[in-house]
Amino acid sequence: MGIVLGPNQYGKAENRVVRIYRDSLRHEIRDLNVSSALRGDFTDAHVSGDQSRVLPTDTQKNTIYAYAKQMDIDEIEHYALTLGRHFVDDVGPVEGARIEIEEYAWDRIRVDGHEHDHSFVRRGSDVHTTVVTVEGKGESQRAWVVSGLKDLVLLKSTGSEFWGYLKDDYTTLQETHDRVMATSLVARWRYRTVDLDWAKAYADIRQILLEKFATVHSLALQQTLYEMGRSVLDSHAEVAEIKLSAPNKHHFVVDLSPLGLDNPNEVFHADDRPYGLIETSVIRDDAPSSPQAWGTVPGFC
Repeated sequence: MGIVLGPNQYGKAENRVVRIYRDSLRHEIRDLNVSSALRGDFTDAHVSGDQSRVLPTDTQKNTIYAYAKQMDIDEIEHYALTLGRHFVDDVGPVEGARIEIEEYAWDRIRVDGHEHDHSFVRRGSDVHTTVVTVEGKGESQRAWVVSGLKDLVLLKSTGSEFWGYLKDDYTTLQETHDRVMATSLVARWRYRTVDLDWAKAYADIRQILLEKFATVHSLALQQTLYEMGRSVLDSHAEVAEIKLSAPNKHHFVVDLSPLGLDNPNEVFHADDRPYGLIETSVIRDDAPSSPQAWGTVPGFC
């Protein structure tokens, strides 16, 4: 029985890139967290310590910042595709690249009813994400784009039930036809193209997710996630599949009867752990499998 080197990659993780555009008195800001990972035949680096085929991670960091200066980061998907193609096309030993980006949104501070030109306030909790994978050189090169969001905190104060579930000797949970449903959603979707108005697609998909969470009368979080994913695929032909991960942020009704008070679903105790974790994939039945796109994307079934 022999021992061999398995799949491997290396890169520079979590490069914080804040790009300020100062072309006019009204500044623009893009706030990103960028990670790179390169793949290829790096056997000698692992087995014998020979670094002759290794592009230093510090060089990858420098490249990320240089491209932030040299190009217009209009959309993070475009920026990630450009970086990935550079590493694969211009660095000989590199056969594949994965670029992961998180974007943190900022809004302009309003002063006397007007947006300030160069002062900003960080927007809510959710984060725009993308994972771009580029593999192969020349005409055989392929690219995949998986975009999404995370930390989208949602709550509905009614319109959610949970009953009729399997019970055994250890079941103590009481059935309910009216409960608070809350989660911190992670959603990622794989596009079937690498040529798209990324910002428009993202904004529309995010809105669909919000609207379906609000309007679906939920018999289970699983049902809600499926309807959210199905609605995205119905509305966006360019999306091949979507994966959703949702912790069930439990809200339990506080028993106020010892205090002589009624509590008709008005006062709750929010429990942050333990929590149910629901994960769902919604896929077009004619969409080809693309494991390369999801290779190191964590947190999904």
